[in-house]
Amino acid sequence: MRTYGVIMAGGGGTRFWPLSRQDKPKQFLNLSGKDTMVMDTVNRLLHFVKPEDVFVVTNARYEEATLKATKEVLRPDHILGEPAARNTAACIGYAAMEIVKKYEDGIMCILPSDHFIRDEETYVAVMKKAIEAAQKADALVTIGIKPTFPSTGYGYIRCKKEPEKEIFTVEEFVEKPDLTHAKQYLSSGEYSWNSGMFVWKASVILDYFKRLLPDIYEYLVKIGDAMGTEKEKDVICKLYPDIPKISIDYGIMERAQGVLMLEGDFGWNDVGSFDALEEIYEKDADGNIIFGNAKSIDSSNCIFYGTDNKLIAALGVNDLVIAQTDDILLICDKKRAQEIKKFPEEFSKTGETTYL
Repeated sequence: MRTYGVIMAGGGGTRFWPLSRQDKPKQFLNLSGKDTMVMDTVNRLLHFVKPEDVFVVTNARYEEATLKATKEVLRPDHILGEPAARNTAACIGYAAMEIVKKYEDGIMCILPSDHFIRDEETYVAVMKKAIEAAQKADALVTIGIKPTFPSTGYGYIRCKKEPEKEIFTVEEFVEKPDLTHAKQYLSSGEYSWNSGMFVWKASVILDYFKRLLPDIYEYLVKIGDAMGTEKEKDVICKLYPDIPKISIDYGIMERAQGVLMLEGDFGWNDVGSFDALEEIYEKDADGNIIFGNAKSIDSSNCIFYGTDNKLIAALGVNDLVIAQTDDILLICDKKRAQEIKKFPEEFSKTGETTYL
């Protein structure tokens, strides 16, 4: 059975403001030091998926930008534009219906566009095993990440892990815990981080939509009926904004029976905020990370992200995030990096669109 890559690239990346903006969201940033986040994801997929079988689901306004960012490796008709953001269930259902209607069926490898993977060889090996499991068992397969510290920022997956096995049956999906519970999860050895990476047949996930999310499935069927006709674009634009908003985790994964998990240990990071860059880049002798044009003197444990045409010069500061664009300078306590999204939220409320 043919394998398809489906990259979810619809998020705004507001924790990376002011680098991530409405006209250039996070997936178009180079945060890995290699390429844009979305192109990094495409390149990893190409180890086990043909270029012509890769899809990207993104906001309709970013279709051209996505084609450009992926260096025209993808087929233009495989960049699926969402007229409105409706969370991950709609996004995945849309791609599944596209594959079933136009290519009969296939294995879907569903990946967020903004992950960092250090050990790509191990990652590819895990994904190939997941593809094999999805094909043999007609199961929903997810990739868990071997936890390295008691994170309160990730969801968890609980399985009974047997040393001689590589594939486990999921017993429970757990939301982001407090620190006490996160420590318990880590010490138990039964929990993995929820990476948000999935593998399954398009036909199988659509059957789950039919049983568990019938209201969304109804919309997907109507959209599917229009696929391949001259009405396809109009029907998607008309119906898609009315699809109920729900994540694939809440809508299906937490309710499905017999979900399988493979655990990966390949240097994964979801690059959710500036402090995640500490897991990607080497620090200097003072514990700083410097990306771009910045100079630090007597400063420690900071993250500097400068632009080519402006220098960040920092003297005697500690534990800060300092990021600069052509029109904005951000200075933030590193411990509060997760709260940077408050700025675009505030500007949305006040209508100051210049800074969004």
